[in-house]
This record gives sequence, structure tokens and C-alpha cells, in this order.
Amino acid sequence: MRSKEPAPQPAAASAASASASATPAQWTIPRGLIVLIAAASAVVTVIGMRIFSPILGPVLLALTLTMAVQPIQTWAQRRGWHPWVGMVGALVTVYAILIGIAGALVISTGQLASVLPDYAESFNEQLDGLRTVLANAGVDAEQIRNMLSSLDIGKLVDVLSTALQGLLGVFSNLLFVLALLLFTTAGGMTMGKRIAFVTRIRPDIAFALTTAAQGTRNYLVVSTVFGLIVAVLDGGALVLLGIPLPWLWAMLSFITNYIPNIGFLIGVIPPALLALLEGGPILMLWVIVIYSVINFVIQSVIQPKFVGDAVGLSTAVTFLSLVFWASVLGAIGALLAVPLTLLVKALLLDIDPTTRWMNVMISGSVEDTAPTDDTTEPDTAGSDGEAAGPADHPPPPKK
Repeated sequence: MRSKEPAPQPAAASAASASASATPAQWTIPRGLIVLIAAASAVVTVIGMRIFSPILGPVLLALTLTMAVQPIQTWAQRRGWHPWVGMVGALVTVYAILIGIAGALVISTGQLASVLPDYAESFNEQLDGLRTVLANAGVDAEQIRNMLSSLDIGKLVDVLSTALQGLLGVFSNLLFVLALLLFTTAGGMTMGKRIAFVTRIRPDIAFALTTAAQGTRNYLVVSTVFGLIVAVLDGGALVLLGIPLPWLWAMLSFITNYIPNIGFLIGVIPPALLALLEGGPILMLWVIVIYSVINFVIQSVIQPKFVGDAVGLSTAVTFLSLVFWASVLGAIGALLAVPLTLLVKALLLDIDPTTRWMNVMISGSVEDTAPTDDTTEPDTAGSDGEAAGPADHPPPPKK
């Protein structure tokens, strides 16, 4: 019996199989290598930002302030006014804020420098009292001398002056910032048309940019309102306690309120040291207690809740952003930590619908990052877009 011969294959099928076997498999980059390349790129970017921080800091400050006053231009254009009217209004507003704060800090620093030398005698009395306390505690006289030899009124003046000069450093390139604001606010006259065009072409990019801008404005509004509340309460408490230059320290509290989580710790040091010279340790303790109660309750308990709801960032992420941006850009980075984090979040997460799920990991609450139409809602329609019918969901078998 003759065995069956295999059926002959068509010529086209045999040629396709031969070419498939000859074509090598496509090589894909391993995921781990992609992560390493992204991490290396991030390190290079951060190093570059630190190198160019003297220029990058003022530029980011100008952009943030431009976003803050952009609603003035939008309001003017909605009323049918010429775009130049809104531009001038926004520019005058931001100029008045910057020049007013910088001028007040310069004047107050001069007043502080003229007041502190009057406390030289009080400072020496405090040192004598400290020597007595240490001697009664059994500390050797030579050790006391070594510990206190480096303390003098000049060092205290340097500490207080450094605290104010750190804030003045933010406005050190004031002319550069003012010039940048002139051009950025002029560009804001057509921002609405630009966003509308981007929305038609690339809606995801427009969504990311508008989300970052709105979050930045919400954060600045919340921080400004709570900063004014804290400044009034702190200034009133210092007036009642008889601390010199109370409204200087109130303004310091207002400015440091833009520094997340630890701003009040920076703001309490100068008035506490001045209270030590004015009335001794008891008065200094009262200043610290009052500041701690007011600022801790408002800045560390109440305000983070409103900030988290306004910008969609948890307290931990806010604190880490403060550490990161302060190390990269210095004092400007500390003040702009939250707006810069929102910008990075928009460019890396919000710009791509497939990565927006990561917002739930950095948000203050899960409700802030509810799924949108293009994410996790189950599909209840058939493949052709029509509602699922009996063919898609067969009835259960009869018993």
C-alpha cells in the first residue's frame, strides 16, 4: 500500500513562510534601560537648572506672576475693552506688588540696623545671666568662656540681617524681573486665542497647561488670604507684647507664608531674638508660643487642607517639592515650590491621558482625582458604539 504524499503548498504561502523565517525579530529597549535613561536625563536637567539658577529663577518668578494677574486681562477683554487696557492693568498691579514689598523690606532693614546697637547693654546682661546659670550647673569656667566668647551683638545683627537679606535676594534682580514682566504680560494679550488654537489641534496639551495655570492661581489666592490673616494676627500680638518693628515681622510672616510647611519657623526667629533683647527669655518664650499657636494652627493644620484641595497635591509631596526646589533655585525655589511642581506635573503627567492615573498617588485626596471619561469607566457599549443588547449579554439559562 502506497503511503500518502503531503499535499503541495501554494507557492505564495511557501514564499511568505520563507520570508518570515528570514526576517529577524524586532528588538525593543528593555524597560529597565528606559528608566535609567530617564533618570540620567533628569539628573542632567537638574544640574543645568542649578547652574543657570541666577537666570532661571527670575524667569520662573516672572512667569508665575504673569499667570497670577492674567485674569485681569481676561476680564478686560470680556468687557470688550482693548487688549492693551487689560495688559496695562495687569502690569501696574504686579509692578505695585513687587516694588511695594521690595521697598518695605529695604526700609525695614535700615530701621533694624539702626535699632539693634541700642540693645548692646541688654545683650551683655543676657550673657552674664547665661554664665551664671551654666556655673550653677557645674560647668567649668574655662568651658563657659570658650562657649560664649564667640557671642556678641554683632553676630546677632548678622543673624537678623541675613534673614531679611535672604528675602531681598528674591528681589535682587528686580529690574530683570520687571523687564520680563513687561514682555510676558504683553504676550498674555493673545493667550486666550493661543490656548483656543492648541485646544483644537492638541487638546491634551491645552488641558495640561490650563490645569497648571489654574492650580497656580488657586494656590496663590489661598496663600495670600491666609498670609494676610497670619500677618495681622502676628503683628497685633507683637504690638501687644511691645516688640520693636512689629509690622516688619508681620510682613515677614506674610512672605514666608508662601513657603510650604516650614515658613513660620523662618518667620519666628527674628522677632524671638529681638524679644530676648527687649525683655529677656520670658518675653522670647511668649513670642515663640504665640507664633507657634497662630502659625501652626493656620499654616500647618487649616491652610494645607485648602492648598491640597486647590492644587491637588498631598502635604508630603508639597514638603518634598519645597526641599527639591529650594536646593535647585534657592530662595526663589522655596517661594515657588508649589507652582513649579504643578508645572512639572502638567508637563509629565497631565499632558498624557495614559499617565494621569498617577495623580491619585500624589493628590491630597482620592476625590480630587476622580476618573475621567477616558480612563477607568467600564465600557457598556458594543464595538460599534451602540448599546449592548441581548447578543452581548445572553440571558441566564432556564432552570
